[in-house]
Amino acid sequence: MIEIIPAIDIIDGKCVRLSQGDYTKQTTYSATPREMAQMYADCGVKRIHLVDLDGAKAGKPCNLKSLAEIAALGSLDIEWGGGIKDRTHLEAVIEAGADHAIIGSLAVKQPRLMEEWLEEFGGEKIILGADLRDGKVSVSGWLEDSPLTIHDLMSGFIPHGLKEAIVTDISKDGMLQGPSTQLYLDLAKRYPEIIFTVSGGISSIDDILALDSHHLPRVIVGKAIYENRISLSDLKNLLTSRS
Repeated sequence: MIEIIPAIDIIDGKCVRLSQGDYTKQTTYSATPREMAQMYADCGVKRIHLVDLDGAKAGKPCNLKSLAEIAALGSLDIEWGGGIKDRTHLEAVIEAGADHAIIGSLAVKQPRLMEEWLEEFGGEKIILGADLRDGKVSVSGWLEDSPLTIHDLMSGFIPHGLKEAIVTDISKDGMLQGPSTQLYLDLAKRYPEIIFTVSGGISSIDDILALDSHHLPRVIVGKAIYENRISLSDLKNLLTSRS
């Protein structure tokens, strides 16, 4: 069964969702990040995806308190993205409890440093985060577009030990219109040694089951849960039935 990874996007210590990466199209939810994480753990979720949206804009981690509170639950594998721009940031995120660090903007702007981290910490700890808009990789919280494609990044980092990549189609993110399935199928075929995580567009359990039918390994789900397109009971039932 495809691994379902709920997303918790954080601004000012609160759970939020953006539409297509637009900070002006923000919805804030009542549950705290820790409360959401606990609810996911109670459903049988093993891994969660935390995004520090403040950190992505500021260029440094800004919501480490939320990370530490979730890590203290002791039951979840945590991947963290947003604001990791130097080694101090990386070490702070790991110290606060992240099991995996998602590197996005830095991988584009300082590829040699990304290569060094892959070699030092390993491909299980360091995950490439590639957010795509019109085929190009966006950086700095999706506020800037680079000239690079996902293939540029893959060819550069695979020789240094890259094993996992989270690829987001920004046009799909938060829109609840279904994922860019063909994109992930093409990537999986071209780079079979890499575990790709589907990110963006999930609107229903049916979307997840369709991805599973294609044998894709992982999917991040965010707004569909917050908007109750996928209820926590649905999530629990699916995880229990497929475990």
